[in-house]
Amino acid sequence: MHTNAAQLHTTAEIASQPACWRRAVALATDPAVVAALPARGERVAVVGCGTSFFMAQAYARLREDEGLGETDAFAASEFPFSRSYDRVVALTRSGTTTEVIDVLRRLSGVPTTVVVGTPGTPATELADHVVALEFADERSVVQTRFATTALVLLRAHLGEHLERAILDAEQALADPLTPDLVERNQFTFLGGAPWTTGLAAEAALKMREASLSWAESYPAAEYRHGPIAITDEGSLVWVFGTAPEGLELDVAGAGGRWIARDRDPLAELVAVHRLAVEVALLRGLHPDTPRNLTRSVILDGTP
Repeated sequence: MHTNAAQLHTTAEIASQPACWRRAVALATDPAVVAALPARGERVAVVGCGTSFFMAQAYARLREDEGLGETDAFAASEFPFSRSYDRVVALTRSGTTTEVIDVLRRLSGVPTTVVVGTPGTPATELADHVVALEFADERSVVQTRFATTALVLLRAHLGEHLERAILDAEQALADPLTPDLVERNQFTFLGGAPWTTGLAAEAALKMREASLSWAESYPAAEYRHGPIAITDEGSLVWVFGTAPEGLELDVAGAGGRWIARDRDPLAELVAVHRLAVEVALLRGLHPDTPRNLTRSVILDGTP
Protein backbone atom coordinates (compact mmCIF):
# COMPACT_ATOMS: atom_id res chain seq x y z
CA MET A 1 0.00 0.00 0.00
CA HIS A 2 1.31 3.45 -0.90
CA THR A 3 2.29 5.54 2.12
CA ASN A 4 1.44 9.23 2.13
CA ALA A 5 3.81 11.64 3.91
CA ALA A 6 0.90 13.14 5.82
CA GLN A 7 0.23 9.76 7.46
CA LEU A 8 3.66 9.51 9.08
CA HIS A 9 4.66 10.21 12.67
CA THR A 10 7.94 11.47 11.21
CA THR A 11 6.18 14.10 9.10
CA ALA A 12 4.15 15.40 12.03
CA GLU A 13 7.24 15.63 14.21
CA ILE A 14 9.20 17.45 11.51
CA ALA A 15 6.37 19.97 11.13
CA SER A 16 6.23 20.62 14.88
CA GLN A 17 9.81 21.90 15.11
CA PRO A 18 9.17 25.67 15.08
CA ALA A 19 6.69 25.32 17.95
CA CYS A 20 9.14 23.14 19.89
CA TRP A 21 11.92 25.64 19.30
CA ARG A 22 9.85 28.48 20.73
CA ARG A 23 9.24 26.44 23.87
CA ALA A 24 12.96 25.68 24.14
CA VAL A 25 13.89 29.37 23.86
CA ALA A 26 11.52 30.14 26.73
CA LEU A 27 12.83 27.22 28.76
CA ALA A 28 16.41 28.44 28.41
CA THR A 29 15.69 31.30 30.83
CA ASP A 30 14.29 29.05 33.56
CA PRO A 31 16.60 29.38 36.60
CA ALA A 32 16.81 25.61 37.09
CA VAL A 33 17.84 25.14 33.45
CA VAL A 34 20.38 27.96 33.64
CA ALA A 35 21.92 26.30 36.71
CA ALA A 36 22.04 22.91 34.98
CA LEU A 37 23.82 24.07 31.81
CA PRO A 38 27.49 25.08 31.54
CA ALA A 39 28.49 28.36 33.14
CA ARG A 40 30.87 30.81 31.54
CA GLY A 41 34.46 29.65 31.89
CA GLU A 42 33.72 26.00 32.66
CA ARG A 43 35.71 23.38 30.77
CA VAL A 44 32.99 21.19 29.30
CA ALA A 45 32.61 17.90 27.46
CA VAL A 46 29.42 17.09 25.59
CA VAL A 47 28.59 13.49 24.69
CA GLY A 48 25.96 11.73 22.64
CA CYS A 49 25.46 8.97 20.09
CA GLY A 50 24.46 9.31 16.46
CA THR A 51 22.31 12.39 15.98
CA SER A 52 22.97 13.58 19.54
CA PHE A 53 26.72 13.43 18.92
CA PHE A 54 26.37 15.68 15.87
CA MET A 55 24.33 18.18 17.90
CA ALA A 56 27.05 18.03 20.55
CA GLN A 57 29.65 18.91 17.91
CA ALA A 58 27.66 21.93 16.77
CA TYR A 59 27.12 23.21 20.30
CA ALA A 60 30.71 22.64 21.36
CA ARG A 61 32.07 24.73 18.52
CA LEU A 62 29.52 27.50 19.06
CA ARG A 63 30.29 27.71 22.78
CA GLU A 64 34.03 27.77 22.28
CA ASP A 65 33.83 30.33 19.46
CA GLU A 66 31.78 32.58 21.76
CA GLY A 67 34.68 32.52 24.22
CA LEU A 68 32.59 30.88 26.94
CA GLY A 69 35.01 28.08 27.72
CA GLU A 70 36.90 25.17 26.22
CA THR A 71 34.31 22.68 24.96
CA ASP A 72 34.86 19.22 23.53
CA ALA A 73 32.35 16.89 21.88
CA PHE A 74 32.67 13.11 21.87
CA ALA A 75 30.74 10.11 20.71
CA ALA A 76 29.87 8.59 24.08
CA SER A 77 31.75 5.40 23.22
CA GLU A 78 34.93 7.46 22.73
CA PHE A 79 34.84 9.54 25.92
CA PRO A 80 38.37 10.07 27.34
CA PHE A 81 37.99 9.41 31.06
CA SER A 82 41.58 10.48 31.67
CA ARG A 83 40.73 14.11 30.88
CA SER A 84 39.55 16.64 33.43
CA TYR A 85 36.34 18.63 32.94
CA ASP A 86 34.27 21.00 35.07
CA ARG A 87 31.03 19.56 33.68
CA VAL A 88 29.89 16.81 31.33
CA VAL A 89 26.67 17.27 29.36
CA ALA A 90 24.96 14.23 27.85
CA LEU A 91 22.39 14.50 25.06
CA THR A 92 20.05 11.52 24.79
CA ARG A 93 16.49 11.44 23.51
CA SER A 94 15.57 8.12 25.09
CA GLY A 95 17.68 8.28 28.25
CA THR A 96 18.51 4.60 27.72
CA THR A 97 21.39 4.56 25.21
CA THR A 98 24.02 2.16 26.52
CA GLU A 99 27.13 4.18 25.76
CA VAL A 100 25.72 7.34 27.36
CA ILE A 101 24.67 5.39 30.46
CA ASP A 102 28.19 3.97 30.68
CA VAL A 103 29.75 7.46 30.67
CA LEU A 104 27.40 8.70 33.38
CA ARG A 105 28.06 5.61 35.54
CA ARG A 106 31.81 5.84 35.25
CA LEU A 107 32.20 9.55 35.94
CA SER A 108 33.04 10.45 39.50
CA GLY A 109 33.40 13.89 41.05
CA VAL A 110 32.36 15.70 37.87
CA PRO A 111 28.98 17.49 37.71
CA THR A 112 26.83 15.93 35.01
CA THR A 113 23.80 17.26 33.14
CA VAL A 114 21.56 15.23 30.89
CA VAL A 115 19.32 16.80 28.24
CA VAL A 116 16.69 14.16 27.60
CA GLY A 117 13.37 13.59 25.91
CA THR A 118 12.10 10.90 28.27
CA PRO A 119 12.32 11.58 32.03
CA GLY A 120 12.41 8.75 34.53
CA THR A 121 14.98 6.81 32.54
CA PRO A 122 18.43 5.51 33.55
CA ALA A 123 20.23 8.63 32.33
CA THR A 124 18.08 10.91 34.45
CA GLU A 125 18.67 8.76 37.50
CA LEU A 126 22.45 8.92 37.07
CA ALA A 127 22.89 12.61 36.23
CA ASP A 128 23.24 15.41 38.76
CA HIS A 129 21.03 17.73 36.72
CA VAL A 130 18.25 16.96 34.24
CA VAL A 131 16.81 19.18 31.53
CA ALA A 132 13.73 17.37 30.23
CA LEU A 133 12.31 18.20 26.81
CA GLU A 134 9.24 15.97 26.97
CA PHE A 135 7.42 18.24 24.53
CA ALA A 136 10.04 17.40 21.89
CA ASP A 137 10.14 13.64 22.45
CA GLU A 138 9.22 11.49 19.47
CA ARG A 139 7.52 8.30 18.44
CA SER A 140 9.72 8.07 15.36
CA VAL A 141 12.88 6.00 15.23
CA VAL A 142 14.61 8.64 13.14
CA GLN A 143 15.36 11.69 15.29
CA THR A 144 14.31 15.12 14.09
CA ARG A 145 12.62 17.49 16.54
CA PHE A 146 14.29 16.34 19.76
CA ALA A 147 17.76 16.91 18.34
CA THR A 148 17.05 20.32 16.86
CA THR A 149 15.13 21.44 19.95
CA ALA A 150 18.02 20.43 22.21
CA LEU A 151 20.39 22.47 20.07
CA VAL A 152 18.03 25.45 20.11
CA LEU A 153 17.93 25.24 23.90
CA LEU A 154 21.73 25.21 24.05
CA ARG A 155 22.06 28.04 21.55
CA ALA A 156 19.56 30.15 23.47
CA HIS A 157 21.52 29.48 26.66
CA LEU A 158 24.60 30.83 24.86
CA GLY A 159 22.70 34.08 24.36
CA GLU A 160 21.67 33.71 20.73
CA HIS A 161 18.47 35.37 19.53
CA LEU A 162 16.69 32.68 17.56
CA GLU A 163 13.49 34.21 16.23
CA ARG A 164 14.96 34.40 12.75
CA ALA A 165 15.94 30.73 12.94
CA ILE A 166 12.36 29.85 13.87
CA LEU A 167 10.92 31.90 11.00
CA ASP A 168 13.44 30.29 8.65
CA ALA A 169 12.30 26.85 9.83
CA GLU A 170 8.69 27.77 9.10
CA GLN A 171 9.75 28.78 5.60
CA ALA A 172 11.69 25.54 5.16
CA LEU A 173 8.49 23.65 5.98
CA ALA A 174 6.48 25.66 3.46
CA ASP A 175 8.83 25.56 0.47
CA PRO A 176 8.01 22.97 -2.21
CA LEU A 177 10.36 20.04 -2.75
CA THR A 178 10.83 19.87 -6.50
CA PRO A 179 11.49 16.64 -8.42
CA ASP A 180 15.01 17.81 -9.30
CA LEU A 181 15.84 17.50 -5.60
CA VAL A 182 13.90 14.37 -4.70
CA GLU A 183 15.07 12.35 -7.69
CA ARG A 184 18.80 12.70 -7.00
CA ASN A 185 20.84 9.55 -6.35
CA GLN A 186 23.73 11.03 -4.35
CA PHE A 187 23.72 13.69 -1.62
CA THR A 188 26.65 15.64 -0.17
CA PHE A 189 26.23 18.07 2.73
CA LEU A 190 28.89 20.62 3.56
CA GLY A 191 29.54 22.61 6.71
CA GLY A 192 30.15 26.17 5.57
CA ALA A 193 31.10 27.26 9.10
CA PRO A 194 32.94 25.28 11.78
CA TRP A 195 29.80 24.78 13.89
CA THR A 196 27.73 23.62 10.92
CA THR A 197 29.95 20.66 10.08
CA GLY A 198 28.01 18.70 12.71
CA LEU A 199 24.74 19.75 11.07
CA ALA A 200 26.03 18.58 7.69
CA ALA A 201 26.92 15.21 9.22
CA GLU A 202 23.44 14.99 10.70
CA ALA A 203 21.84 15.83 7.35
CA ALA A 204 23.74 12.99 5.71
CA LEU A 205 22.73 10.64 8.51
CA LYS A 206 19.05 11.55 8.04
CA MET A 207 19.25 10.73 4.33
CA ARG A 208 20.88 7.38 5.07
CA GLU A 209 18.51 6.43 7.89
CA ALA A 210 15.21 7.43 6.31
CA SER A 211 15.84 6.78 2.61
CA LEU A 212 18.92 4.51 2.43
CA SER A 213 20.58 7.17 0.29
CA TRP A 214 24.21 7.49 -0.66
CA ALA A 215 24.93 10.54 1.48
CA GLU A 216 28.18 12.06 2.69
CA SER A 217 29.30 15.13 4.66
CA TYR A 218 32.44 17.23 4.97
CA PRO A 219 33.68 20.63 6.08
CA ALA A 220 33.07 22.77 3.00
CA ALA A 221 36.73 23.58 2.44
CA GLU A 222 37.56 19.85 2.42
CA TYR A 223 35.19 19.09 -0.44
CA ARG A 224 37.75 19.92 -3.12
CA HIS A 225 40.30 17.61 -1.45
CA GLY A 226 38.90 14.39 -2.90
CA PRO A 227 35.13 14.17 -2.28
CA ILE A 228 34.29 16.22 -5.37
CA ALA A 229 35.36 13.18 -7.38
CA ILE A 230 32.00 11.51 -6.73
CA THR A 231 29.94 14.48 -7.93
CA ASP A 232 28.07 14.12 -11.21
CA GLU A 233 24.70 14.93 -12.80
CA GLY A 234 22.90 12.85 -10.17
CA SER A 235 24.43 14.65 -7.19
CA LEU A 236 22.98 17.25 -4.86
CA VAL A 237 25.52 19.37 -2.94
CA TRP A 238 23.97 21.33 -0.08
CA VAL A 239 25.89 23.87 2.02
CA PHE A 240 25.01 24.76 5.61
CA GLY A 241 26.26 28.31 6.00
CA THR A 242 28.63 30.25 3.75
CA ALA A 243 30.47 28.33 1.06
CA PRO A 244 34.10 28.97 0.12
CA GLU A 245 34.48 31.28 -2.86
CA GLY A 246 34.28 29.49 -6.18
CA LEU A 247 32.91 26.22 -4.83
CA GLU A 248 29.53 26.64 -6.51
CA LEU A 249 31.28 26.86 -9.88
CA ASP A 250 33.29 23.73 -9.10
CA VAL A 251 30.09 21.81 -8.35
CA ALA A 252 28.44 23.11 -11.51
CA GLY A 253 31.48 22.06 -13.51
CA ALA A 254 31.12 18.53 -12.13
CA GLY A 255 27.44 18.48 -13.08
CA GLY A 256 25.99 18.62 -9.56
CA ARG A 257 22.96 20.52 -8.25
CA TRP A 258 23.96 23.23 -5.76
CA ILE A 259 21.99 24.57 -2.77
CA ALA A 260 23.23 27.40 -0.55
CA ARG A 261 20.60 29.57 1.11
CA ASP A 262 20.68 32.60 3.37
CA ARG A 263 18.91 30.81 6.21
CA ASP A 264 19.84 29.75 9.69
CA PRO A 265 21.68 26.46 9.14
CA LEU A 266 19.46 24.62 11.63
CA ALA A 267 16.43 25.60 9.54
CA GLU A 268 18.18 24.09 6.53
CA LEU A 269 18.34 20.83 8.47
CA VAL A 270 14.54 20.96 8.72
CA ALA A 271 14.41 21.15 4.93
CA VAL A 272 16.65 18.09 4.71
CA HIS A 273 14.32 16.24 7.10
CA ARG A 274 11.51 16.79 4.62
CA LEU A 275 13.70 15.77 1.70
CA ALA A 276 14.69 12.51 3.40
CA VAL A 277 11.02 11.58 3.85
CA GLU A 278 10.13 12.36 0.25
CA VAL A 279 13.09 10.43 -1.14
CA ALA A 280 12.14 7.47 1.04
CA LEU A 281 8.56 7.49 -0.19
CA LEU A 282 9.68 7.77 -3.81
CA ARG A 283 11.75 4.61 -3.27
CA GLY A 284 8.87 2.71 -1.68
CA LEU A 285 10.30 2.90 1.85
CA HIS A 286 8.48 3.69 5.10
CA PRO A 287 10.32 6.41 7.08
CA ASP A 288 8.55 5.49 10.32
CA THR A 289 10.11 2.01 10.20
CA PRO A 290 13.69 2.45 8.91
CA ARG A 291 15.72 -0.62 8.10
CA ASN A 292 17.94 -2.11 10.83
CA LEU A 293 17.23 0.69 13.32
CA THR A 294 15.58 0.97 16.73
CA ARG A 295 14.62 4.06 18.70
CA SER A 296 17.43 3.48 21.21
CA VAL A 297 20.55 1.37 21.05
CA ILE A 298 20.68 -0.80 24.17
CA LEU A 299 23.56 -3.26 24.32
CA ASP A 300 24.27 -6.34 26.45
CA GLY A 301 20.93 -6.23 28.21
CA THR A 302 21.57 -2.79 29.77
CA PRO A 303 18.22 -1.41 30.98
